[in-house]
Amino acid sequence: MQAGFAFTKLVDRLRSLTELSIDDLELLRRMPSTIRSFAPHEEVWRKSEEPSTCCLLLQGYLCWKDVDAGAGQITAIYVPGDVPDLYTTIVPQVAGHLCALTPAVAAFVPHAFFRDVRAHSERLATALSLLMLADAAALRTWLTNLGSRDSLSRVAHLICEITVRLRAVGLGHELRFPSPFTQSDLAAICGISPVHANRTIQDLRRRALLHWHSRTITVTDWKGLTRLAGFRPDYLMLRQPPALDPATAGPLGPEPRLGLDAAS
Repeated sequence: MQAGFAFTKLVDRLRSLTELSIDDLELLRRMPSTIRSFAPHEEVWRKSEEPSTCCLLLQGYLCWKDVDAGAGQITAIYVPGDVPDLYTTIVPQVAGHLCALTPAVAAFVPHAFFRDVRAHSERLATALSLLMLADAAALRTWLTNLGSRDSLSRVAHLICEITVRLRAVGLGHELRFPSPFTQSDLAAICGISPVHANRTIQDLRRRALLHWHSRTITVTDWKGLTRLAGFRPDYLMLRQPPALDPATAGPLGPEPRLGLDAAS
């Protein structure tokens, strides 16, 4: 992995929230980091650890998991460019289990670096605060999903969110992206059984809203999916939400016989 990749992913994410100056970019370019790879479901941090670094996701997906809730309720998903434990620069104790959902690569950046850039740039201080505020806003929206939406709209909303977040950092072209979850993971996110998760994906496919082949998801009807989900991206606090055109989904391959089995 090239030396500047960690810098690039952080810049992509912060620029999705606010403008950065040339001086801000120079500050970020000095970022020290240690790169690590993780296998699916491998733990990055365990609850109550007190790390001195933050985890900047470079490739794959991470999640927060509440292991006190039975098999483990997944309470957040992170895409490349995210820093899921940025709050530990203020409260240096991990509040849950941070795990890889898929094979993942992350850069570990010292807390001191984030404190330093906050002190030297008001714009970067704002960007890092927005990153944490967007995380909190997403959690509130997930709570609304669990409490107020049926399983079909919950899953649709989740896929809409991941699509927009990936596009905001230059990923997910043609509304196609690697699946971040297995059948069991999707169930743990949406508060439903694995069997129900499978049936829900089958329903979304029958409605021609998405295509799920092996470990790749393609949204085939963006407007229909957002309408079903009641999805509005405001809570993601993006400076300019990416334009998404369902006509750009591209050619589709053969349908697998079962919607999520291939991803399990």
